[in-house]
Amino acid sequence: MTKPFDVIVFGASGFTGRLVAEVLAARSAAGAGFTWAMAGRHADKLAKVRRAIGAPDDTPLIEADATDPAALAALVAQTRVVITTVGPYQLYGEALVTACAEAGTDYVDLCGEPVWMARMIPRLEPLARASGARIVFSCGFDSIPFDLGVVFLQAEAQRRFGQPLQRVRGLVRRMKGAASGGTVASLLATLEATGRDADAARTLADPFALTPGFRGPPQPDGEGAVYDDLAKSWTGPFIMAAINTKNVHRSHFLRGHPWGADFIYGERLMLGDGAAGRAKAELLAGATRVQNLLLGFGPSRRLIGRLALPQPGQGPGRRQRETGFYDLLFVGQTADGRVLRAAVHGDRDPGYGSTSRMIVEAALCLAQDLSREHTPGGVWTAGAAMGLALVRRLETHAGLRFTIED
Repeated sequence: MTKPFDVIVFGASGFTGRLVAEVLAARSAAGAGFTWAMAGRHADKLAKVRRAIGAPDDTPLIEADATDPAALAALVAQTRVVITTVGPYQLYGEALVTACAEAGTDYVDLCGEPVWMARMIPRLEPLARASGARIVFSCGFDSIPFDLGVVFLQAEAQRRFGQPLQRVRGLVRRMKGAASGGTVASLLATLEATGRDADAARTLADPFALTPGFRGPPQPDGEGAVYDDLAKSWTGPFIMAAINTKNVHRSHFLRGHPWGADFIYGERLMLGDGAAGRAKAELLAGATRVQNLLLGFGPSRRLIGRLALPQPGQGPGRRQRETGFYDLLFVGQTADGRVLRAAVHGDRDPGYGSTSRMIVEAALCLAQDLSREHTPGGVWTAGAAMGLALVRRLETHAGLRFTIED
């Protein structure tokens, strides 16, 4: 059935939503061939954003509240894909994603909340399969560059070696970027949930929390200072590993385990070789342990929430977004010891400048590139639903580079 819009961005008057709307406006003006609209709670705020980003005056505005199921049902009925930036998703996301799953409307978000995702997957899967909706979580910096970095590396390993890499490490070589209030709010909401619920804490710690019915071998724990013999560098804990590793394992699960049921994946920060690298890794590991102790204690979490942290609706300015970047290294090894390396580089601040472009290309990939015969309804990851098709889009339109390092 024909719908008036290809894409609606929900939450367009928020900080990240405005960035997404700006990217959509630019892509539309460049002739990308899609229809789109902006949605949020207040039409007057949406109109201000429309003017500020230079979108055409006739760009449609739709009023809908995240807590109003009827308004959300009407919204998703008008579009092929919904982009939502309204988080924390565990607080504000369930009604919208359920409406999409029921209506057969594709959905992409920026969720980095694995406890909520683990709860949603079994609820949404039968609805999405029946309706044809493709539900894709985590379409920003968590976890597209990591998820697709592994898919890209494994595809090259199969081409070169005729076999997959049995273990892969994702390493952050360099990164420059800033957090926003939305990121802080999502982290604190997740920690509050795990503080109240022992099952939620176990889910957060489980690398296979998003692969119901499957458990692989023991995975790297991500803690401490560890020397990586393949990368020739000391490494320390990476805060986003808790979500990215789960999405990589889910991509592998959804693809039917082409890399083997014994596949191992971990993520860490790369801190250099020698004594200096070791000192940095040990310092980071110690600071991470202290941070985790503080965040695991309820009064500490509430105090942190009252500090002068960015609030929802706040984030880095244009100069910070445009001068940010990230450089990721993926190193893998086959069962017989052959090694392959790939890099993923992004040319903007990872959390906002790059994320806003990644989620737009994920939405357009679903709308324009992938039939439901190729990718049927269900709860997907970007790596499983879109794979190398999205890699090509990101390289062409989003400032990412995927390269093999020989």
